[in-house]
Amino acid sequence: MNISKGGLYALILITLLQSQLFAEYLYKDDLIHNNKFTEEVNSIGSDLYKQTNISLKLLMLKSIPEDLTVYEYEQKILKEFTEPTILLTFSEKNRFVDIETNDESLYKYFNKKQVLSPVTSYVQGLMMALFYAQNFDDFISIIKNNGGTILPLLGGKAKADRLHGKYSAAMFNGYLDIAQQVSKAKGVKLANGYDSSTNQDTLFYVKLLFYSVLLYAIIMYIRRFIYRRRHKDEHFKKW
Repeated sequence: MNISKGGLYALILITLLQSQLFAEYLYKDDLIHNNKFTEEVNSIGSDLYKQTNISLKLLMLKSIPEDLTVYEYEQKILKEFTEPTILLTFSEKNRFVDIETNDESLYKYFNKKQVLSPVTSYVQGLMMALFYAQNFDDFISIIKNNGGTILPLLGGKAKADRLHGKYSAAMFNGYLDIAQQVSKAKGVKLANGYDSSTNQDTLFYVKLLFYSVLLYAIIMYIRRFIYRRRHKDEHFKKW
């Protein structure tokens, strides 16, 4: 098949433009390589940008370059964007998730502490605050910033061949959470049915599992306590 030089240049240009658009909001992906994941992230990011002029980028990395800290790498990436940009970063090797922006005013449109919280509910937050808070301010912060949408999913166990599925589910959940918060703050609605309740469906099952395990632990503790009370003298030899 003969292709003219001009036609070849046009084909290359179209391919490059398509690749650029395809990776616009999933800005870098070293891990997932799943077309559906990429399409959904780019669909949400594109819709959010059209309505708010705020760009939400996602990085899925195997690791951060060894000569840079995570923060330095994020700032290096953020310098590439001229539009208001929120950057959500995940690094598998560094076991790190973070959110940074190239404009401090963008933080008023979403709650960074809540998105990155390991706590899924008020009750769980209260329990964690009682055990882990270092001071009163820390206690209030843990309780207030519940409803985490990334770490509760990343903290779940998964077999080696399902790790990438866990990563994509957790990061998509967090990405959608940020997009929903920004769109709500801006008074607009995301398209394609991504209303404010969508990303809570997955967390419902995380919460259900947590409370089931908690309830089971309480029941087993009570049963053991009762058993030990009833048989407290049996381990002593009778004279």
